Amino acid sequence: MKQISVINSIEVPEGHDEMAIKVRDIYIDYFKTKPGFVSSTFYRTINSENKFNFVNIVVWDSYESFQAVVNSGFENTEGLNEDNMKVLGKGFPPPIKVSPGQFEIIRND
Repeated sequence: MKQISVINSIEVPEGHDEMAIKVRDIYIDYFKTKPGFVSSTFYRTINSENKFNFVNIVVWDSYESFQAVVNSGFENTEGLNEDNMKVLGKGFPPPIKVSPGQFEIIRND
């Protein structure tokens, strides 16, 4: 099985940093209870001109493990999975905006 990285670029308006961090931590605590979770790394920009102030990278042992956690989240507009958690970047409240994506490693130098 090939590991995948779920990379969420997060746009957080001024004054909402703590909320973004809190929500991210809730989800990582949840993901840690699921089979296939490998790790998460959370980044904050050092450049105030960046559109995305945070990036969260979650590594899963396979795409299948990731799919098992988000399961029905693909199939509804709320992004709710079987545990009633909003997944696929939809767990952050407005005005925080998340651009999620799933990637596989093609080079590791």
